[in-house]
Amino acid sequence: MRKKWLVAVLLMLTLLAFPVSAFASAEGPTNIELQTGLNSAFTFLAVVLVFLMQGGFALLEAGSTRMKNAGHIAGKTILTLGISVIAFWALGFGLGFGNGNSFFGTTGFFLSGDQMAASFESLAFSDVPLTVKFVFHLAFAAVSLAIACGGMAERAKMSVYIVFGTLYTIIMYPVVAHWVWGGGWLAELGMQDFAGSTVVHLTGATAALVATILLKPRIGKYNKDGKPNIIPGHNQVYSVLGVIILWIGWFGFNPGSTLSAMGDGFFGYVALTTNVAAAAGGVAALLISWAVLGKSDIPSMLNGVLAALVAITGACAFVEPWAALVIGALAGIITFFTAQYFDRKGIDDPIYAFSVHGIAGMWGAISTGLFATPELAENAGVGQAGLFYGGGFHQLGVQLLGLVGAFAFVLVVSFIILGGMKAIMGIRVTEEEETMGLDLSEHGTYGYPEQMKSVESKSSGGGTFSS
Repeated sequence: MRKKWLVAVLLMLTLLAFPVSAFASAEGPTNIELQTGLNSAFTFLAVVLVFLMQGGFALLEAGSTRMKNAGHIAGKTILTLGISVIAFWALGFGLGFGNGNSFFGTTGFFLSGDQMAASFESLAFSDVPLTVKFVFHLAFAAVSLAIACGGMAERAKMSVYIVFGTLYTIIMYPVVAHWVWGGGWLAELGMQDFAGSTVVHLTGATAALVATILLKPRIGKYNKDGKPNIIPGHNQVYSVLGVIILWIGWFGFNPGSTLSAMGDGFFGYVALTTNVAAAAGGVAALLISWAVLGKSDIPSMLNGVLAALVAITGACAFVEPWAALVIGALAGIITFFTAQYFDRKGIDDPIYAFSVHGIAGMWGAISTGLFATPELAENAGVGQAGLFYGGGFHQLGVQLLGLVGAFAFVLVVSFIILGGMKAIMGIRVTEEEETMGLDLSEHGTYGYPEQMKSVESKSSGGGTFSS
């Protein structure tokens, strides 16, 4: 009896995997249909990996902040993901990739299916269905918003994430994406940004920088003389696990941006350069922290891995493996010093969003202007060879123009939006709420109920504890 049930289940699964219409044709699916199906499945796998990065962000940010804010930090990741899905589907995708002018798209709003493909000429290079392309680019937009919200950690009102997240996904991210990937003015100039060092990371980090400045430092971060105090995260293991998940997710980010599993398997080459850079960034950051601080600093190593991944994101399809190692190592070292610099200058960025994603994103944009090879640039069909490969200063100039243009645009718009929000509704919780912790003040419960009850009982008994 069990065997009969097993056979029946297998038969049903086979029919689901291979519809009856496929058996009705004696010839079976064509090579073109098989190629489209394989590329679509490959791209959707990349979507899943990039979506998984949200879990990495939740663990990294929660682990890098204090226990009393852990539930809030992790929970707002789901909130911003939900906001990005709705806003990008309604308007962001059309503004970013729809047919339009050199600055933004004007068609393709409220996506209803593949029948709207004619409204997205910038995406016609791939045979992957439009709906799959949409969820792929949506995943990128959600990552960028997660970066932008990172600089607000431990002191922003919950309502800020809702309002700012919606406007960011409609106004800021799609415009920069259109410039580079949607047929805009930077695409016409040949800017090389394969998977988003500028579009995703620099854009999100610039918004995070503005939020950090306008929110001002957390209570207790700086002494009266301006000297910064260390506010350690409550769970370094969470942070490490978060970085590992992000590293894995990056294989959807970079190799997935080929949108194809066919041909010579170029996605494998992109995975190679991505992985080499990430490893070099982590090792270099740990070594430089050891040399400067006298102790090997694990958070610096984690930031080094992420900074290297950010930097190689734009260059992964244009540079050779040895150059990827150099790009990654320099990203890790640069991020170590810039994180300390901004900390000393009064910019309280709890997860170092601008150093890791902004400065490293700039370096990633510049690096293709230096290391892009003629063969890889031709293969990608974007731009020219870099300075070190006989291309002169042309590509480097395009890269510099692109990063400055994106940075200036997001900086100004972020100040306008967040400055207006600060004046109208306020963007920071009260001092009492911040001291209490956002888990309790914003949500009415602790992320660690048992542990925090223990803390309260110790405090009431005269003990001291810093959460």
